[in-house]
Amino acid sequence: MKLVTAIIKPFKLDDVRAALSQVGVQGLSVTEVKGFGRQKGHTELYRGAEYVVDFLPKVKLEIALADEEVDKVIEAITSTANSGKIGDGKIFVTPLEQVVRIRTGETGEDAI
Repeated sequence: MKLVTAIIKPFKLDDVRAALSQVGVQGLSVTEVKGFGRQKGHTELYRGAEYVVDFLPKVKLEIALADEEVDKVIEAITSTANSGKIGDGKIFVTPLEQVVRIRTGETGEDAI
């Protein structure tokens, strides 16, 4: 089992969610986050004053999957979230040792 964590631009969330549904993802968690990578923020103008925005708004998706589903999920996210511009995001894949469904007590892939 794997945990796929994707950091994407907020306006891409609906498109990515639709693409994930098409490849069979039945559940995911979404968190609004702020951060920066190579783009290192930007400057904005507000009421005539210029200020620096260090942390940019992003969305973090977390999806628990069986090993054989990881490649198609990564492809769905990358093809949908890619705008070709800096700050499109990143995808992290980490191993999951155990998953437990609280309601039924199911464990492993049955709990996903």
